[in-house]
Amino acid sequence: MAPVSEQKILTQLATYVDKYTAKPLDTKQAIKKITINGSTVQIDIVLAYPCAGIQQTLSREWEALVLAIDGIEQANINLSWNIVARSVQTSIKGMANVKNIIAIASGKGGVGKSTTAVNLALALAAEGAQVGLLDADIHGPSQALMLGTQGQHPQANPEKKIYPIIAHGIQSMSIAYLIDKDAPLVWRGPMVSSALQQLLRDTQWQDLDYLIIDLPPGTGDIQLTMAQKIPVAGAIVVTTPQDIALLDAQKAIAMFNKVNIPVLGVIENMSTYQCTACGHQQAVFGSGGGQAIAARNSVDLLGQLPLDMRIREQTDSGAPTVAVEPGNEISLTYREIARRSAAKLALRAKDYSAKFPNIVVE
Repeated sequence: MAPVSEQKILTQLATYVDKYTAKPLDTKQAIKKITINGSTVQIDIVLAYPCAGIQQTLSREWEALVLAIDGIEQANINLSWNIVARSVQTSIKGMANVKNIIAIASGKGGVGKSTTAVNLALALAAEGAQVGLLDADIHGPSQALMLGTQGQHPQANPEKKIYPIIAHGIQSMSIAYLIDKDAPLVWRGPMVSSALQQLLRDTQWQDLDYLIIDLPPGTGDIQLTMAQKIPVAGAIVVTTPQDIALLDAQKAIAMFNKVNIPVLGVIENMSTYQCTACGHQQAVFGSGGGQAIAARNSVDLLGQLPLDMRIREQTDSGAPTVAVEPGNEISLTYREIARRSAAKLALRAKDYSAKFPNIVVE
């Protein structure tokens, strides 16, 4: 029997196709160490996206692959992940304490974008990432209500940076923390854009892997400011299956394409409604819309979420679904979407701009 070699192990693992990246396992990048002790092998694998929810499943699948090699009787896989900053728009420098900014957008209101944003942030955290959530809807902030943090006010440090409000294990910032909850903000576009930049850059974010930005609907001032001033690694567009929502979602995708922000995929919200009395499922807003718009724009349909009263009730009460019912079917769907989104972002080139020094000529 031929002795076990590292090359045999690498060749075997390279046959595994990652369901989230749709590519073979990158053995050069992912496999950090192989220890061979007779017929026992230990392998350290580091992925580029968080996957706590399937960590054991992946380890078992890879162990089975390795055990198929002649001469190996025991295989131990140590799986972890390391999230790095990905490339952003040209000429915009990344942020030191925020590795990746992901914008959550919709062409129109009422499609559940903010609900999706908060649950996606919580799902990424549940998968093992450090996550922040920035409410960029200056005129109609909703994340304080959804996180159960209404009435809280952030503290500032001596450098006049404000600390984010921590809720359900994620960092958050919203204009709602700085004003009275019933006070309307009657501001013009330049003031709104300035407020967004201050909320982003004057917050003392703590070593985030992902910062989710919950954008207001449309393609206006906030979106333009984001494209020109904020280092965004990727965007996700939320829609419902109905034609009127798809029409505006298409505009949102076109906007991101125009400003060179990659669209990671589409999330179809309110896909089906299941009757609580009889269990009958019905596509209230139509069917196939999310898949159609994703295919039209050559992006992924990241997932489909149901029209379910529990989602509304839980976010209205400040206890989002992923936080309070982590094991139910809806929460598991959000976590699957989180893994897909993070894996799509991990395919992007790395960004080193935050590491470059500022050069001043005097």
